[in-house]
Amino acid sequence: MSLFFRRSPQNLATTSASLSISSSAPFRRHASNPPPAADSSRNPLAPLAGSSEIPLSDDQSHIFPANSAGSAKHSLVSGVPNVSTRAPPCDVSRFSFRRTSQNPLLGEPQNPFLLRFCFRVRLFSSPSSLPEYEMPSVTWGVIQGRKEKLVSRVIISDYLKSLGIVPEELEHLELPSTVEVMRERVEFLQKLGLTIDDMNEYPLMLGCSVRKNMIPVLGYLEKIGIQRSKLGEFVKNYPQVLHASVVVELVPVVKFLRGLDVERHDIPYVLQKYPELLGFKLEGTMSTSVAYLVSIGVRPRDIGPMATQYPYFLGMRVGTMIKPLVEHLISLGIPKMILARMLEKRPYMLGYDLEETVKPNVETLLSFGIQKEAIPSVVAQYPQILGLPLKAKLPSQQYFFTLKLKIDPEGFARVIEKMPQITSLNQSAILKPVEFLRGRGIPVEDVAEMVVKCPQLLALRVELMKNSYYFFKSEMKRPIEELVEFPEYFTYSLESRIKPRYQRLAQKGIKCGLGWFLNCSDQRFEERLRADYIETETVGPSFCMGGKLEMPISEIVSGEEEDESDDEVLYRRTVSL
Repeated sequence: MSLFFRRSPQNLATTSASLSISSSAPFRRHASNPPPAADSSRNPLAPLAGSSEIPLSDDQSHIFPANSAGSAKHSLVSGVPNVSTRAPPCDVSRFSFRRTSQNPLLGEPQNPFLLRFCFRVRLFSSPSSLPEYEMPSVTWGVIQGRKEKLVSRVIISDYLKSLGIVPEELEHLELPSTVEVMRERVEFLQKLGLTIDDMNEYPLMLGCSVRKNMIPVLGYLEKIGIQRSKLGEFVKNYPQVLHASVVVELVPVVKFLRGLDVERHDIPYVLQKYPELLGFKLEGTMSTSVAYLVSIGVRPRDIGPMATQYPYFLGMRVGTMIKPLVEHLISLGIPKMILARMLEKRPYMLGYDLEETVKPNVETLLSFGIQKEAIPSVVAQYPQILGLPLKAKLPSQQYFFTLKLKIDPEGFARVIEKMPQITSLNQSAILKPVEFLRGRGIPVEDVAEMVVKCPQLLALRVELMKNSYYFFKSEMKRPIEELVEFPEYFTYSLESRIKPRYQRLAQKGIKCGLGWFLNCSDQRFEERLRADYIETETVGPSFCMGGKLEMPISEIVSGEEEDESDDEVLYRRTVSL
């Protein structure tokens, strides 16, 4: 046990703030004052109140600088002996202790341990001369009195101001005892890549100890995979991490992410993308958001990939953000299971603001002529449409379709229903396939009709369209009217579907429309080739979100009459989604 003493006000600027008297340090006296004979009636502390001097051990002598005479004497308070490093030893065994009015703590029997305790506790001639002390802190390293703390705070504040750091927010923060410690913290943060502006953004980081806070936290972050060169950016984005406990806060979050099936090599990516995760409690927001998504049909094995792609949903409150959005989308006509599949692939949908973005966008779509029944199909095909600024995009796109493509507003609405991605396509990219078709001699009105029937034409590469068109004219030698009737021809692969199937037809001498041999699976195409007749071309299935596929009554067949192939099942499921 060591006791630290506060220096006197006269020596505030010249000497250190603490004095430690070790139990192992020998007690000495001047040669001019030999030790008195042992007498139990005397107070053993009385000689020390006179001219006695106590030397410092090697690790304590640096606290008191030597004066001009080579000694290390400092008067601590009135009535307290000076301290010297040169004195002959004193035989402590000559002292005996007895309880007296001056020393009520001492008494019989004599005890060397009690002797050591008393020398540490009572070194003043009067209780009124004892200064006030506070318990040490992990930041200071030494004990300071109130005056010393005020002086140190002023010095540190002046140092921070000289660097351009505003110290006002540090008013209630425990600061280090010396400006050297604060300088070490500032230089450490600067080596990480933080600037003075970054420290002003969050000055509380200056209250973190380099050895007890910064180094353990940054070492753990580097251990889990965050590159050392990116630690500065990480701290800049989330400086609160420097206050965190590695064992209590950081390690449990990483284990939680691993429990969600987030791959180990993806942990650094997730934390760098959303570092605030390290500040959440496991039993709070993160657990409830995961539990709710699983309850609506999201598969647990997909939670990990969702968190890797869009970790922000782990910090969203279920009652105020996730649940209202999910319920609104279901009310639009999107079945819950299909919505769950959408969220698995596009978890960023959970970040759309319901009142500010989703509801206004749905109203905008309705105002531009999109049918209410088609809204679920539009959202399922292009979920991003819920987060776009449609009030600014749709008017410009509609005007462009009317002016350049000669498509009226009603036709524009049908295009959006079939291919909502049109809202995000660049207008110059839209014009290229249109100009190609017009350049082949197809009238403007027919090109507009083709676009309304198959808006996917606007997203095709012109080079592929050229190859398909030249095969159509040179090998198939069919009239242009068939392309106007079946513009989907350009959307099929020339090498893998158009050429092989046309060659099979030519071998058998079968003549049919483009849709009859292109718009079917491979198995159905083989069945048609083996048949003795050519079945009539029928209207394809229509998309109805949440319900069964609507087919013409004459085409409805039972499962006993015709078994569906795997390709047919896959196709039907794809259409239903």
